[in-house]
Amino acid sequence: MNKICLTLVCLFLVSISNAQNVNSGPQDIPQPISAINISVSNVEETSADEFFEDADRNERRGDLNEALILFGKAAFEYNNDKKFSRYGASLLRMSNVHLLLSHYTEAEQVVLNAALKTYSRIGSKSGQMASYNQLGKIYFAANKLTQSLWFYTQQGMLAQQLKNNISYIDSVLGIALVKIKKKEYSLAIKDVNRAELLAKNAKITQFAQQIKSSRSTIAEKQNIKK
Repeated sequence: MNKICLTLVCLFLVSISNAQNVNSGPQDIPQPISAINISVSNVEETSADEFFEDADRNERRGDLNEALILFGKAAFEYNNDKKFSRYGASLLRMSNVHLLLSHYTEAEQVVLNAALKTYSRIGSKSGQMASYNQLGKIYFAANKLTQSLWFYTQQGMLAQQLKNNISYIDSVLGIALVKIKKKEYSLAIKDVNRAELLAKNAKITQFAQQIKSSRSTIAEKQNIKK
């Protein structure tokens, strides 16, 4: 636990430093919809809860620098309070803000060095699944496609174990995006079609626009290739 605390302090200090430099978020093929939400609500509100809520508000209104600092403070307080599920959720949100700022290394390290280890230690498979999803997005944005594919695959395997249809479809679409970027269009369209069939059978509608966008992207790139 001492190592995790030290890691978080270091990451928090890096976050404050990086908050001085704002970069635009990654732009390429549309990113997967975040399909995993780790709940942090509770009856008793602490200073950590207040930091988290303030961070969420700042992220929603586009003040990413402040959101990054506040998510870091929330994570630090949750860890001190031994509320490890909330701690992990704060870390994932902190990582996502780093991702939006194109701080790929920091986004990766928050998940690998703290969030994923914490969820593994407390036996939270849903938390591990969320961590795999986040790493899939980070590596995709950083153009590390082999790593991205591996983590989306791990997310899908856990989603199947947990019978989480939404997360499984999300992983399939993430894999499709990786294949699009690798110019494996025939394989990508198979994944998109499979995701569409899964969503239809499970009566899940939230991926409709993403499926349409992915299919359109594949068609455009295949026409360019010809």
